[in-house]
Amino acid sequence: MKKEITLPEAQKQVDNWIKTIGVRYFSELTNMAILTEEVGEMARIIARLYGDQSFKKSDENYNLGDEMADVLWVLICLANQTGVDLNEAFLKNMEKKTTRDKERHKNNEKLK
Repeated sequence: MKKEITLPEAQKQVDNWIKTIGVRYFSELTNMAILTEEVGEMARIIARLYGDQSFKKSDENYNLGDEMADVLWVLICLANQTGVDLNEAFLKNMEKKTTRDKERHKNNEKLK
């Protein structure tokens, strides 16, 4: 397997997997619910690693990277289903943030 992958390649790879192994995409609503579930699993690990909660016995085999990849997987599924080009959307979003927040964070007293 490749060591690096672009967003367009990831979208194609997920689509191919869904069509050859996964049978079909779940509905957009089901995938939205799954995305929420996966974000919750990631939040659980972060709350225990960086927050005040302690790990339970059932949390012992956590893998933060794997949970983040689960979030990305479902997000890519939703992008594919709704016709969103994540590469294009990401680049536009970075441009928007850069323009909008050019001075905002530098001037935020809370960040100093």
